[in-house]
Amino acid sequence: MLEAPQTLTHDIESDPPPPPRSTLRPTSRGKIIGSHPALRDVMGTIDRIAASRCTVLVTGESGTGKELVVAAIHDASPRRDGPLVAVNCGAIPENLLESELFGHVKGAFTGATANRQGFVAAAEGGTLFLDEVGELPLALQVKLLRVLQHRQYTPVGETRSIPCDVRVVAATNRDLVAWVREGRFREDLYYRLNVIHLHLPALRERPDDIPALAEHFFEQARERCGRPELVGLSAGAREALRRYDWPGNIRELENTLERASLLAAGPEVEASDLPTEVKVGSRDVPAAPELPEAGIDLRAAVESYENGLIRQALARTGFNKNRAARLLGINRTTLVEMLKRKRIT
Repeated sequence: MLEAPQTLTHDIESDPPPPPRSTLRPTSRGKIIGSHPALRDVMGTIDRIAASRCTVLVTGESGTGKELVVAAIHDASPRRDGPLVAVNCGAIPENLLESELFGHVKGAFTGATANRQGFVAAAEGGTLFLDEVGELPLALQVKLLRVLQHRQYTPVGETRSIPCDVRVVAATNRDLVAWVREGRFREDLYYRLNVIHLHLPALRERPDDIPALAEHFFEQARERCGRPELVGLSAGAREALRRYDWPGNIRELENTLERASLLAAGPEVEASDLPTEVKVGSRDVPAAPELPEAGIDLRAAVESYENGLIRQALARTGFNKNRAARLLGINRTTLVEMLKRKRIT
């Protein structure tokens, strides 16, 4: 019987004083900042397993910093001088995914005019990071399982297997346990990936880390935006940032600080410079529709509702992806990936 991963939580005192900035760990992809016990537990686990070859599954909501954790695993391992190759499994069209992962030989299909190396070969001697691994189609899941079990793969159009020396680290914001039960993800692959499971808490679960993260992103944004005259965040802005629940997590916080640094009159970023939803402390969530007597296909209903909001945001902004992403409270990259996955044009 599969069990859902346990999320680490702790009691948070009300209105503690803002802690000083704390860089928990620098990585080759950026700094991991915070002092939450669950985050420290993740770092401790990384130190214990970094030298091994074991597969790691990193889970958490979108925007919680999974890529930085993968970089920390790679940087702490004996493979640190090898490549760290990141593959977004949800952003590559399904008909190209096998070739992108495993490469192909000349003549394997129309347009294959030369041999081409795939991501697995590119990660040789290093770490292969499979982001959004839950989006892999079932046929590709079988081929990935072979890489994990036998340390070999077969390029498209090739007849012989090629050995590989890569460490696989996967990440997802999906509930893979539920997907296994529904037949959308292979159980044997889940167990192969889930040798070590690292779960990242959402930002709303670690409000004490928000001041340190906000200061870090403010300093970065001030430099990028060319605003040296800005001296910091006002007390009101810090309080508004800490009170908000951050459905987009750390990525949303970073985008918010960049926007505020661009718009602020100075010398401080004020609460009035923040987006409306941050200033009021929560997002307006419409009431759920009444459940029909005959029941409903929940996943289809959620998918339809989500697709409708995306299309409305695109229509309202003249299909400007940056502005549409802001309306939806997500990162532009996330929106682009969703459009590709949902085939919304």
